[in-house]
Amino acid sequence: MSTLKNKRDLNNNKKSLKKSQILLFGSLLVFVGVSILSFNYFYELRSEIYSDMLIRLSDVKKTEKVSDVPVTKEVKKEKKKSKTTYKIDYSKYLGVLRIPKIGLKRGFYGADNKYNNIEYNVTLLKGSDLPDVTNGNLILIAHSGDAYISYFRYLYKLKKGDLAYVTYNGMEYKYKIVNIYKERKTGVVTVKRNINKTTLTLITCTKDSDKTQTIYIAELQ
Repeated sequence: MSTLKNKRDLNNNKKSLKKSQILLFGSLLVFVGVSILSFNYFYELRSEIYSDMLIRLSDVKKTEKVSDVPVTKEVKKEKKKSKTTYKIDYSKYLGVLRIPKIGLKRGFYGADNKYNNIEYNVTLLKGSDLPDVTNGNLILIAHSGDAYISYFRYLYKLKKGDLAYVTYNGMEYKYKIVNIYKERKTGVVTVKRNINKTTLTLITCTKDSDKTQTIYIAELQ
């Protein structure tokens, strides 16, 4: 009887142990499952928060760029300046060159004036003649290109037959272009003109070339 009871107790203990193991394993599975779900939840929540932070940071940066006051003010100033027109006092110049086709109107000083310099103005070449000299040659030079002193930047648009005007000593002289040619930059320019004609010669660098210069010959009409 005692032996039989011991067997029953042993079997009951084994069953209890199995139940405890099953419960423990089940609890472990539940814990692992809850942990995984919690991790996913907090990971997604973290991702949303982090993503929201990135969006907010992005919005702040965009806002800063858009509301950059100094830049906006500078743009407005530039627009205002572009609309502003300044009246030039041409009476201070020795003469004025005007070429309607390219919208050029620029004064020039006498050969001995300190502002008769290619870095400042359309320049009267020393040794050239003024418009009232019969069969003389008025030679004017200026930069081409994109600089603010590039007063001859649009001369390349001129063709034979186009007109240029020079105002000097209260008189306006009308010239017509009769020849356009190029020469290599050597420090010397050959002026090919009819010496029996009163002439205006314009000299500047050739557009898109560092090696040549272009000469425009115009005769008094």
